[in-house]
Amino acid sequence: MKIAVLLLVLSCATAQAETFRNANGQVTGRSVTNNAGTTFYDANGRNTGRSTTNSTGTTFYDNMGRVQGRITK
Repeated sequence: MKIAVLLLVLSCATAQAETFRNANGQVTGRSVTNNAGTTFYDANGRNTGRSTTNSTGTTFYDNMGRVQGRITK
């Protein structure tokens, strides 16, 4: 049990979250970034996609995991 709690704490400590707002201050979405990449959510908390970055560039995926585009370095 102690190991599971420690892993949870460590994984949470490395994640960064961003909230996106429109000009009126309404939340339009958010993102969470960790060592596996960035996951994007809409205003209702639904997963809308993710991105991963490596030495060759960044790949964007939809919420079903299908490649939507790439940016190469």
